[in-house]
Order: sequence, then C-alpha cells, then structure tokens
Amino acid sequence: MNATDPVEQTRPQQADRHRWRVLGICLVAGFMTLLDVSIVNVALPSIQLGLNAPATALAWVVSGYALTFGLVLVPAGRLGDDRGRGRMFLLALALFTAASALCGFAPEPLWLVVARLLQGAAGGMLSPQVLGLMQQLFHGRDRGRAFGLFGAVVGISTAIGPLLGGLIIQLAGAEDGWRWVFFVNLPIGAAAILYGLRVLPRDVPADRASSLDLAGVLLLGGGLLCLLLPLIEQESRRGTPWYLLAVAAVLLALFVVWEHLYQARGRAPLVNLRLLTIRSYSFGAGLALLYFAGFTGIFFVLAVYFQRGLGYSALLAGLALTPFAVGSAVSSALSGRIVHRLGRRLVIIGLVAALAGLMATDLLLAAHPGPAVGWVTALPLLVAGAGSGLVISPNQTVSLSEIDPGYGGIAAGVQQTGQRIGSAVGTAAASGLFFGTLSEHGFDAAIASGLLVSVGFVAASLLVAVAEALVRRHTT
Repeated sequence: MNATDPVEQTRPQQADRHRWRVLGICLVAGFMTLLDVSIVNVALPSIQLGLNAPATALAWVVSGYALTFGLVLVPAGRLGDDRGRGRMFLLALALFTAASALCGFAPEPLWLVVARLLQGAAGGMLSPQVLGLMQQLFHGRDRGRAFGLFGAVVGISTAIGPLLGGLIIQLAGAEDGWRWVFFVNLPIGAAAILYGLRVLPRDVPADRASSLDLAGVLLLGGGLLCLLLPLIEQESRRGTPWYLLAVAAVLLALFVVWEHLYQARGRAPLVNLRLLTIRSYSFGAGLALLYFAGFTGIFFVLAVYFQRGLGYSALLAGLALTPFAVGSAVSSALSGRIVHRLGRRLVIIGLVAALAGLMATDLLLAAHPGPAVGWVTALPLLVAGAGSGLVISPNQTVSLSEIDPGYGGIAAGVQQTGQRIGSAVGTAAASGLFFGTLSEHGFDAAIASGLLVSVGFVAASLLVAVAEALVRRHTT
C-alpha cells in the first residue's frame, strides 16, 4: 500500500482523535489486572471457608497469578509490537474477563488455582499492550500526563485492593464473598471490550520480520520460572527449591547468548538487547526493579500486621493503608504535568519522600503505638504514598522517552518483568524477616524488621537514580 493511500492517511488522524478515549480503556484494563494482585489477599479466609481449601491451594491462588503474569510479559509485548496491539489488547482482555468468571464459579480448589493461572497469563498479555499503546499514541507533555494518570492507577489499585476486597466480602458474606471479588471484573471487562472495539486504533503490521523467536521464548520463560518459583514458594512458607536459582542463571545466560546469535543472523530476536544500551532505559529498569521490591513488600507486612497482630478486620486494614493510596494517586496525576521539565530529578525527589515516609512509619511502629496505630501511621504513609506517585509514572516516562514506539510493547514487557521480579524478591525478603522475627519477638518487632527491607530497597533505588544523574552530568 503506497504512501498516498487514503486509508493509511486516516489512521494517524483516527488514533490522535481517539487517543484520550483509548487512554481511558487502558487505565481501566491496567486497574483490573493490578487490582487482582492485591485484592485476593484479603479474600483468602473466605476462600478457605467457602471451598474448604488447603493451605497449599491458598498459596497458589496468590502466587500462581504473579507467576504466570510475569512469564508472559515479554513474549506478549513482542507479539503486540509485531501483530498489532489493539488485537492483542482485546484478546487478552477477553481472556482475563473469562478467567475471572471461571474463578468466581470455581466449585473446588484445583479449579480455582488453574483459573488463577489463566487469569495471571491473561493479565500479563494485557499489560504490555497498555503501555505500548500509550507509548504509541502520546508524545511530549501529553505522554507525561498519560503516564502520570497510569501511575495513579498503579498506586490506587495496589493500595486499595485490601479495602475493596474487605468491603465486598463484608457485603456479600464470608462464605461466598470471595466469588464477588472475581465477579466484579465481569461487567467492567465486558463494557471495556465493547468500548475498545469502537475506539482502539487499527493495527498496522510491523515492517520487520514477524516470526516469533521460539527458542528465545523457551529460554527466557524457563529462566524466569526457575527464578520466580523459589521466591514464590518462600512466600508460602514451604520447602523452597533454591537450587533452581542456579538453573535460572544458566538459562538466562544462554538466553542472552542466543539472542545475540539470532540477531547476528539477521532475524528479529525476542528481545532486542540494544535496548539495554540506552542509558535512560537501562537505569530506569534497574531503578524500577529495586523500587518495586520495596514498594510491594510494604503492603504485605502491613496487611499481616494489622489483621493478625492487631486484630483488624480486612476492611479496617484496608482503611489503614488508604493514606498511601490517596497520596500516590494525587502526586501521580500531578507528576505528569511537570515530569517533562524535571525528568529524573522528579524521581529523586519522590524517592527521598518515599524513603522518609517509610522510615517514619517504621520508627513509629517500633515505638509500640498501641491500638491507634492506624491513625498514628496515617501521615507518614501519606508522605510515602505521595513520594511513590513521583517515582513510578515519571520513571516510566523517562525510561521510555528514547525508545522507538515500534518497540514500545517489548520495552514495557522487559521493564515490567523486572518489576515482577523485584516484587517477588521484596515480598520474599520482607516476609522472611517478618516471620523470622515474629517467632521470637512478637508482632511489634516483626513489623519493624519487615519494613526495614522496604526501606533498604527504596534506598538502593535512590542510589541508582543519583548514580544516573552523576553519569549524565559527567557525559554532558
């Protein structure tokens, strides 16, 4: 089709005209997939009551979603770049909605575990399409605003999950309330699919080779499986096959070698390793991995502390975490308007605020504030949340700023895979220290120790951001 074809000329105009509508559906999809990471945690007692589920099944209801989500991110990002993000978006959203229905109708534990594995895979297919579409449709200041709104969704969905889950279970009842945690996705998903058919831009196939690097998929998938599985098993407090970490190192090294050889033959590899030579992207990916290791661990240890240590209901525990969500939502939306001026400096400001809020929370909890702990920690969690909102979306914006939009899906997939690895590492480390301290010194000492993990990872991400600023100053 030649350059003067009227259909080709109308495609960019159509995409531009509908881009804010497309952003709306992207935010809805992102909210659904991220919410299901945290909302199910508070539903576990209800699942155990309703299905008489054993502890092993409950562990896999949580960890299976995270595992399959992380495994498919990179291949799904590549398929979206090559075969069309709109098509992949609708397919993944339909699978996610169907899997949510399967979860809600589960008659026994094994059915629920399998449905959660499918739901996680669908979420992992959907996520890189969301960021790829945003990268494709938005530029300059508008891209910063778009990623700012997405950052608000990340913060809200992660922090509000326990609150929303507790509210649903309280309204629907303890025995069957868990089903409605999944059923809530059905009307939202159906409406989003119908709306997406109207507003998503038409797919234009990529010019480069479209054959999928199957050997690369297998090597990367096997490496990630061996890396994530021991970390997820650590969360379940069962025997952990740590030898798989050595297998993961071998498989991932073979993956890098294979990708070099595959590209040298003139083929399109699963991951274009040249992406990692772009300084803003490589530093941003490393920063995100470390920050998510700290960011995710916060909610795990605080949720356990509020409910098991203080006897809070799921709803009250969610309310105690709400200040973080509020601070994150507000600052994320505002950050999109100024990130184009401040760049990574805004991320450094956010990391300092998040670190200060977390350290204050840790110190206050170590002082044994008693039953009023939810009120005592409200202000420092608000500060930490506000700082977090200045980190996630601005870092995403800066990291992808030099990436060709044609590689937006795979770049987002690689970065999000790092975030999933960081989340698994952070949660495993925080839970390990929390439960190890709990057995000897009680809940007050355990929460203080568990939060130290989050403080350490956030401090490490701050060092990465400062290191990039120094390198940039030295080279300019």
